[in-house]
Amino acid sequence: MHMAAKTNPTINIVIPIYNEESCIESFDTSLRDVITRIKDVTFIITYCNDGSSDKTAEKLEGISKKYPATEILTLSKNFGKEIAITAGTTESNADAILTLDSDGQHPVELIPEFIRYWQQGTPIVVGIRQQNDDTTAVRSIGSRLFYGLFGSMFDFKIKPGLTDFRIIDREVKEHFVSMTERSRMTRTMIEWLGYPHVYIPFSAKDRIAGHPTYSLKKLVQLALDSTISMSTSPLRISVYVGLFVFILSTLLGIAMAINLLVGDPFHLYITGSAYLVVFILMLVSLLLISQGIIGMYLAHIYRETQNRPLYIIDEKRSHRLSNDT
Repeated sequence: MHMAAKTNPTINIVIPIYNEESCIESFDTSLRDVITRIKDVTFIITYCNDGSSDKTAEKLEGISKKYPATEILTLSKNFGKEIAITAGTTESNADAILTLDSDGQHPVELIPEFIRYWQQGTPIVVGIRQQNDDTTAVRSIGSRLFYGLFGSMFDFKIKPGLTDFRIIDREVKEHFVSMTERSRMTRTMIEWLGYPHVYIPFSAKDRIAGHPTYSLKKLVQLALDSTISMSTSPLRISVYVGLFVFILSTLLGIAMAINLLVGDPFHLYITGSAYLVVFILMLVSLLLISQGIIGMYLAHIYRETQNRPLYIIDEKRSHRLSNDT
């Protein structure tokens, strides 16, 4: 997709925030130090306060009084980072939306490069996190689990290290907000849209202050929710397992029957209970297969109720026939 270069655009920087009273002011200062040096772009900074229980709201109020082009979107409770990003993105009317975390780990120095690619016509520019030596065990395990195990179940490719540090064009935003599922993972949903990407690798910085709020349990839950939301592959697992068990039990049954008919030449001394076990295995495999078939029908119902757009037009051109044709 080729977009026209943006002149004097408005970019909305959307930042989900939850209990970051210790770092929000430092983060805001570093962010503004970067964007004030970017010419011919109007910036709006939107902080999505995701039900913070500390003094984050007070800190944000002080920032908004100091800088007029600052919006505070306060959610009624803690809905989670994905919903906070969705809320901020949905409420924006800017030419592009740039999202990043408020803990300082996403390098704000890369923002001019993100904007440059976007202005050149790239609808999505995404930061790819490189593994650092000081990456926590929780984040490392969660990342490998998601991109290795869960990522393989998607119907589209997921680049390892994908983050929420990105800029998307307004057209991408309109398609994103049309996806209404509640269990959501923004990065995979935007990947599903299929728009061209530019990936920018970065090394995550240390947090400005505080501690990460995502535990291994939350990371795994997020991966499960995303996989169920974006793929019906888990519904097929029972079919695959059932077929494997059915083939295995059938081969065992045939081998046992032949052994019995030829007089037990290998002296296996197969008892009646062994035949019963094989028979039970065959019944279990048939049960798994039938459950898998039911799951496939559920998958079709699931896709119909997701209410996603049937297609996305990348480009539309009109060709008129001349009077000579």
